[in-house]
Amino acid sequence: MPKTVDFLFSDSLQNPKFLWFTAVFFFVFTPLALGIDSVVLAQDFAFGRTVTNILAVFYFGMMFCSAHDTLRQLMLHMVWLSYVGELIFCEWLGMYHYRTPGIPLYVPFGHAIVYASGYIWAHKAWAIRNESLVRKIFTGLFLTSFLAVGWWLNDIFTLVFAVFFFALLKRKRWQNLYYFIAVCVVFIELVGTYFGCWTWSEKTFGYLPAANPPIGAVFFYAGGDVLLAKLVQKLNQKRIK
Repeated sequence: MPKTVDFLFSDSLQNPKFLWFTAVFFFVFTPLALGIDSVVLAQDFAFGRTVTNILAVFYFGMMFCSAHDTLRQLMLHMVWLSYVGELIFCEWLGMYHYRTPGIPLYVPFGHAIVYASGYIWAHKAWAIRNESLVRKIFTGLFLTSFLAVGWWLNDIFTLVFAVFFFALLKRKRWQNLYYFIAVCVVFIELVGTYFGCWTWSEKTFGYLPAANPPIGAVFFYAGGDVLLAKLVQKLNQKRIK
């Protein structure tokens, strides 16, 4: 992983400083964009969803144009891959639903923004230098959070999928990349459910109690991230051949 630091933030980037800015500003952009699509604002502003769609695509474009080719590939493939995931988990399994029927345009682009933000944070030099310490802090925070919501909110969903989340991390040698992305995931889930942009079902699959949102959902994001990385790797191998 340390080798990727210079690769990601090298002079070959279109604009490394601006790329870093977009990853930091993610925590400001998210409540701004989702707030415009909120249930409360929708009562008086019918075009909120359209504005949020435009903002998400625009923000995606800014990150994409500032990124290295590898991150660009990951972002592009994340858009369609996450849309497929939305069809499965939202439309088919009914694990959550948006405030209006269908999947908003900003959602697949938002997934790519979340992934890219976590990716950029994870590849900063300070994160690499303190890799072991960062891992310990994240492990403690996530373990505590999983147990807390499971106990106080009766979020059995989170308790179950937290096990799978840590099992996946172990398989991926505890890469902090997945922790950083998970932080961005938890943040956007909290903001999105707060504004009523989407709501998680009280019982997943009809019997598994879940909070709104269940932070154990990070497992599904992590699984998608692993699938994304393997997909891009396979495509690049074919291109070299």
